[in-house]
Amino acid sequence: MSDKQPETPKVSLAGSEAVNRAAQQWKDTAHRNIPGLGDLPIPDDTANLREGPNLHDGLLALLPLVGVWRGTGQAVGSDEGQYNFGQQITFAHDGENYLTYESRIWKIGEDGEPAGLDVRESGFWRISLKDEIEVVVSHSTGVVEIFYGQPVNERAWEIEAASTMVTETGPADLGPAKRLYGLMPNNNLGWVDERLVDGELRPRMSAELSRVIG
Repeated sequence: MSDKQPETPKVSLAGSEAVNRAAQQWKDTAHRNIPGLGDLPIPDDTANLREGPNLHDGLLALLPLVGVWRGTGQAVGSDEGQYNFGQQITFAHDGENYLTYESRIWKIGEDGEPAGLDVRESGFWRISLKDEIEVVVSHSTGVVEIFYGQPVNERAWEIEAASTMVTETGPADLGPAKRLYGLMPNNNLGWVDERLVDGELRPRMSAELSRVIG
């Protein structure tokens, strides 16, 4: 991931205009949503902008992320070397001023079949009125990270770890991260995770995911 991103003019959209644009782009998955029990006295999470509570106005700059994304990617592990993986990412909301985030990853063997579970992540994305992004992510491997960043444009978001804390049994060699998430020309979600190794950022994980819900 380059430290410099091209300067792209930001386009401010009204809430209804942004939702309408999303509806046109994602009409093939608009009929699906994540399941909810529906018996709590508070709104269920929704990954579909047409169902459940309205998206909080403060989240319009993150609106294109809302949904469930699924696809494949590549990773470099400290023990197993380079390997392929499958991934599902869910960005959802409950009407409050944050997005919930969940990532599930499974390894893919040389035969192209699932070969076991890999790391899971969960957390929250927030963004201020000044377009300052705050992300808190916990990993199933015993890692908690705090990221800060900002939109590159209305279809891309860059965040960088300000704090990476590892438990006693966690991956001791995991350096601070820099991540870029962005919608590609085909409207798939691409993302890259780079880690600081020996004083320089090196690619660790990347994936391209298509929208399956929302």
